[in-house]
Amino acid sequence: MKQVTATGQTVEEAVESALAQLNTTKEQTTVDIIDEGKRGILGIFGSRPAVVKVTVVINPIDEAKKFLTQVSAQMESPISIDVKQDGRQVYFTLSGEKIALLIGKRGQTLNALQYLTQLVINRFSEQYLTVLLDAEDYRQRRSDTLVGLAERLAQKAVKTGRNVNLEPMPSYERKVIHTALADNKKVATSSEGVEPHRYVVITPVRK
Repeated sequence: MKQVTATGQTVEEAVESALAQLNTTKEQTTVDIIDEGKRGILGIFGSRPAVVKVTVVINPIDEAKKFLTQVSAQMESPISIDVKQDGRQVYFTLSGEKIALLIGKRGQTLNALQYLTQLVINRFSEQYLTVLLDAEDYRQRRSDTLVGLAERLAQKAVKTGRNVNLEPMPSYERKVIHTALADNKKVATSSEGVEPHRYVVITPVRK
């Protein structure tokens, strides 16, 4: 949070001085008037300068968009970003000609960007926000793939009678696995390990 206390002959002049120091506009700030000042006799004798405190209001979503735009530009994959917020969940949908570069193999680049974007947005947010990044409907396609994977590995666990460990996944992908097998009475699922290397374990249920 950037904040400046400034003075001037009038409140308006003090605010203008603060905005110049902060290199911002009035629309992006909040202004607290500490002292309205006093002009004095003939504008000189007994005068007192106006004092204001100006604080820059930082929008966490704007900062997250700025971060994503800068990263994509450095990767030579410029993007456009659509944002939707539902309570404390913020959805960023990315699109661009070279969007595959931002998705990466099995979504690894997209997951890494999502993790970093969540760090950025919560650096500026007063309440904790959860970020979900998507591109070319990758999340739905990935979810469909995970459901199929969960069913196949559940069959393997039942057939071999042994636990099956999946690869490390983000929490929302682990949730897909847990949900997909929730009604399967032949197996149980659990998550083990420490983030970001936490993974799902499928355990055959022994009767």
